[in-house]
Amino acid sequence: RSNGPRFVEATQHLGLHPITLSADPAQYEYLAAENIESIHVDTNNLDALIHECSRLRETYDIVGITSACEAFYATVGKLCRYFDLPGPNPVSIERCCDKFTQRQLLAEAGVPVPAYRLAVNATDVENSAAEIGLPVILKPVVGIGSSGVRLCRNVDELAEHTSYLLGGKHIWRSSPRILVEEFAQGPYYGTDTMGHELVAVGVADFGPPPHFVFREYSFPAPLADDEYKRIADVSLSCLRALGLGWGPTNIEFRWTKHGPVVIEVNP
Repeated sequence: RSNGPRFVEATQHLGLHPITLSADPAQYEYLAAENIESIHVDTNNLDALIHECSRLRETYDIVGITSACEAFYATVGKLCRYFDLPGPNPVSIERCCDKFTQRQLLAEAGVPVPAYRLAVNATDVENSAAEIGLPVILKPVVGIGSSGVRLCRNVDELAEHTSYLLGGKHIWRSSPRILVEEFAQGPYYGTDTMGHELVAVGVADFGPPPHFVFREYSFPAPLADDEYKRIADVSLSCLRALGLGWGPTNIEFRWTKHGPVVIEVNP
């Protein structure tokens, strides 16, 4: 809802005709307000999307397919492959969106990440937190927008959030799996890349714990040259480790006493 209009404006600026495929076009008020063509289709059904795009190709030359939402970015990659269009590697996107797999690939490549464990039940969570040491971060293995992410500073908070995640209150986008992570402490930085090029480094401020809600983002981050280079080098290492490098990527860091530690790569 928030960044969709920018995609439409950019498309029109290029002299192209934007068409939105959505399971619920009515939720996007700007489509009707700007008289943007939309098609109702189950966006979780790849075959249905291929059918609609094939039908559109009978009338239009399709020059690109993209999405303003990370949850559908792997689907975008599959559609681009099917129609021989430039786009992201869907396998890389799917691996990156699984935060446990992402952690494994980054760690194997020598990229600095917090200590982490995979948990599927309350006992796993308790044992993992004991091994890592409190405080820890609990987060869904698959998810966006910091939904379900919480800092647990003691055993009571750990039990409370585990109960929330596994007790039916959290809406899971996949099978319930929890990532238990070391709480990397220090200033938060984020890099934005396009292809293999670093575009910007920003610094962010959060609301009060135990949740992680952004209050503001400032660009450019006030970094010394050597600090900027270290963050840039780690950012490019993340792209290589995860097989990314087509289109935009956002990489989140905490600058700890050991330097930059990667919190998350958003493809």
